[in-house]
Amino acid sequence: MDINKLVGQLIKKYGTSNPYKIAGQLKIAIVFEPLGSIYGYYSRTHRTKVIHINEAVTERKQLFTCAHELGHAILHQDVNTPFLKKHTFFSTDKIEVEANTFAVELLCRKEAVDDVITVHEAIEEYGVPKQLALLKSLGK
Repeated sequence: MDINKLVGQLIKKYGTSNPYKIAGQLKIAIVFEPLGSIYGYYSRTHRTKVIHINEAVTERKQLFTCAHELGHAILHQDVNTPFLKKHTFFSTDKIEVEANTFAVELLCRKEAVDDVITVHEAIEEYGVPKQLALLKSLGK
């Protein structure tokens, strides 16, 4: 799957790189709530899709979290990542890397039409692996 191409199509279709606006267009509810040390998670119960975001973190972290969880909503619709982490030995590393890639592609695009983050912010503030963010900055 070409995440860069998919993100480009989403931005073109919805006219924005803002993950909150894209989620709204996709009828994904966003809930801000206390989540302790967790930044956020995506859930789907029957036909109700929800991105849960920690209300206690900074707006910039909420933005990245929304983009990351939107990645899960689009790329991993039928995967219950919190369940897998808690109840199985299934490695969710690939899924998390894909969601991070989606978030970086959405928020760090040169042609982005909204307020976005820098590659440095992706590394320092959001814990995006340096290699992933640096590849983005090199245009790979």
